[in-house]
Amino acid sequence: MHESISLAKLNRIIAERIISSPLTQNVWVTAELSDVAVRNRHCYMELLEKDANGVQIAKARGVIWANRYTELNRKLLSATGQSISSGIKLLVQVSVNMHPVYGMSMVISDLDPDYTMGDLLRRRRENIEKLKLAGVLDLNRNLEWPDIVQRIAIISAPGAAGYGDFCNQLLNNPSRLRFEPRLFPAVMQGESAPASIINALEAIANDDWWDCVVIIRGGGATSDLQCFEDYDLAYNIACFDIPVIIGIGHERDITLLDSVANMRVKTPTAAAEWLIERGDRALAALDTIAQTIFTRANGIVTGCKEQLSYYQGLLPIAPFDATRRASLRLSKAVMLLSGISSRRLIPAMSQLDVMATNLATAATTAVKRANDRLDNATSLLDALSPQAVLNRGYSITRIDGHAVTSTDQIKPGDTIETTLANGTITSIIK
Repeated sequence: MHESISLAKLNRIIAERIISSPLTQNVWVTAELSDVAVRNRHCYMELLEKDANGVQIAKARGVIWANRYTELNRKLLSATGQSISSGIKLLVQVSVNMHPVYGMSMVISDLDPDYTMGDLLRRRRENIEKLKLAGVLDLNRNLEWPDIVQRIAIISAPGAAGYGDFCNQLLNNPSRLRFEPRLFPAVMQGESAPASIINALEAIANDDWWDCVVIIRGGGATSDLQCFEDYDLAYNIACFDIPVIIGIGHERDITLLDSVANMRVKTPTAAAEWLIERGDRALAALDTIAQTIFTRANGIVTGCKEQLSYYQGLLPIAPFDATRRASLRLSKAVMLLSGISSRRLIPAMSQLDVMATNLATAATTAVKRANDRLDNATSLLDALSPQAVLNRGYSITRIDGHAVTSTDQIKPGDTIETTLANGTITSIIK
């Protein structure tokens, strides 16, 4: 029979070897956190290592005891704005511990927040570069704003303080500008937030009525803003076809969405103030246009009044002046016409006498020539007339009033008329 030892003894031997080795105590390692949970003020987690393809290649159980957890969590939160949670990468100082009952675990005693901050910035830069390569990074940022912004689609959590502050500031503006806001509710923190916000964007896109979109949430833990580092959410905002305003968190909070949205403001209230200021500018521009129109119209009316007054002064004397000027022009015309007629009528009368003599001679000559042509035509007509032909012994035979030129035109029994020089003979063909 083989010699054996108890499992508890083996675990104690392993624990002694691990604890006594300097290679397992106070060692700095990098790992991704998973399944983070706080129980009885102790923080339990899984430490993971993945390769370049995201495949898990190492795993260990980790723990931060209560006496260190509060301090380390505050340290990370203060530097990065993110608390110890699943999904983040940490550079931690660990000591390997072997418990006889619970097995091996990594006890975390310290962390370096600079490493986590660098990792967050690295991932943000990578996402920005992906958006740039996709050609969408500047699409929403370059959209032109409409002249008047009134119809505002709001994405926020119902009942959130930030949403209430935004609406109160917007609707109670001192200029009494009219806005038409509508809430498209969405989850604004946690893993489900990106998909929820994307669904709200799709609902807005299906209603082609809005001037802009405002995505807002109030203050809170900065760690809650990690959902706004999501690539798919940033892509949807970058490709959205109306301007998007981001008003998330506090002034110091910056997320990936700020790099793709058309406008970034520090708080929900600041988003409302920006829209009110834009409305005030539009109203001021309208006032300027109205004042310009009034000034120009007033100048035109004033000029017309001056012209009217001038013409009113001229009206009583204008007919008399016009009549007098017309009379003078008529007298001048009469005098001018008299002089012209004397100089032109005498030569014209002489020419008229000559033309009358010439006309009489020409008329006599023309009548004689016409009579000669008429006599010639009469003689020719007499010579060529049918009567002259008949007088020479010829006759004309007709049937039904038509001249007969061929025997084929008549048949026995037909009645024909024969015209002679001195009469007509009626015959029947046998």
